[in-house]
Amino acid sequence: MAEVAATTADPTQRPNRLSEFWFYFRENRGAVFGLWIFGIFAFLALFGPWIAPHDATTQFRDATLQPPVWQEGGNWTYPLGTDPLGRDMLSRLIIGARFSFFVGIVVVSIAATGGILVGLIAGFAPKWVDSIIMRIMDIILAFPSLLLALVLVAILGPSLTNAMIAIAIVLQPHYVRLTRASVLSERQKDYVTSARVAGAGIGRLMFVTVLPNCLAPIIVQAALSFSTAILDAAALGFLGMGAQPPTPEWGTMLAEAREFILRAWWVVTFPGLAILITVLAINLMGDGLRDALDPKLKRS
Repeated sequence: MAEVAATTADPTQRPNRLSEFWFYFRENRGAVFGLWIFGIFAFLALFGPWIAPHDATTQFRDATLQPPVWQEGGNWTYPLGTDPLGRDMLSRLIIGARFSFFVGIVVVSIAATGGILVGLIAGFAPKWVDSIIMRIMDIILAFPSLLLALVLVAILGPSLTNAMIAIAIVLQPHYVRLTRASVLSERQKDYVTSARVAGAGIGRLMFVTVLPNCLAPIIVQAALSFSTAILDAAALGFLGMGAQPPTPEWGTMLAEAREFILRAWWVVTFPGLAILITVLAINLMGDGLRDALDPKLKRS
């Protein structure tokens, strides 16, 4: 009797979606590690101005190019040393996290919103409209992403805002293609046919019936696009087309310090490591999200 009761109780004890997601996500140890690193950088981005030991733009002229604390000549006033203008490296890195995360959030929000909307339209529109939309996306994808972003920033003018707009435009075709493919797959299923027979309008079919079932791959793409946005913003900043000095953006910090790479290794190494660790952590999280959200990758 106990075995029968246990068997009949199993269906009612299925974990909720959040518990199931966390179960599969934590199976990927790299994803959990990436989540912890991402959480640390997010904390620094949110509370950076209160954590940073100095103002990020204050110049201490008597302490220019001071080495890190563990190197001869360093001290605990500037734990990671100073840059050529005497600004504290640790403070600039902490405040720089805020700019990088701001870029990631804004770019992903703009690219995902526009891409999902256009992808839904392409998936439900007549064939000729779908063809026009996808050919435009193919043209955008034909250009190297960084080159296209450079051209757009050159037209709009070098600034962090214009860099974010350019990166969002460059990333948008990925969301359009992914959303359209998911919509075309979902449209053939019985629940969509049932909703249409029940009298659901095109708007309800797009945003209520189909879109929620297309979100899993889009969420994974958003995580990976976050890291791409940070990399592209850093690249544009390094080329002088993104954030402008004295903004403590990591790519701009690299550009300002490149001529001192042989004299003061820390002014280039620490911003580069910040970009590397952040992007790596987000990519590891993206792998975990893919494992947790893709039913084909879940182990029974």
